[in-house]
Amino acid sequence: MRIRLTIDGQSADGTLNDSPAARDLAGLLPLTLKLEDFHGTERIGYPPRRLTTDGAPQPSAAKAGDLAYYAPWGNLAIFYQDGPPPSGDLLILGHLDASVEQMAKAERITVEPAT
Repeated sequence: MRIRLTIDGQSADGTLNDSPAARDLAGLLPLTLKLEDFHGTERIGYPPRRLTTDGAPQPSAAKAGDLAYYAPWGNLAIFYQDGPPPSGDLLILGHLDASVEQMAKAERITVEPAT
């Protein structure tokens, strides 16, 4: 699924994969989140409810530009640096076509279906 992002007023595109968690996130769109930095590698924000983790794909390491869901905390993560080693707790939901600089400084993001 193609998505449209507004990151601190600037537009960007992205794609959600076909995982159950990504489809669950798509059902919440449009969604606006306040973001904060986490460990100098990602910006995190909290959707209004937890996403499903049923049928999660094999774990893979997050790369810069990935949109992920960290199940234990229930947060979305936008990686602007490569992330930690693969973990069953971190579900990759898709990829954002935004610059690393734009993602690293993001304070507010709106995600909606692309038209």
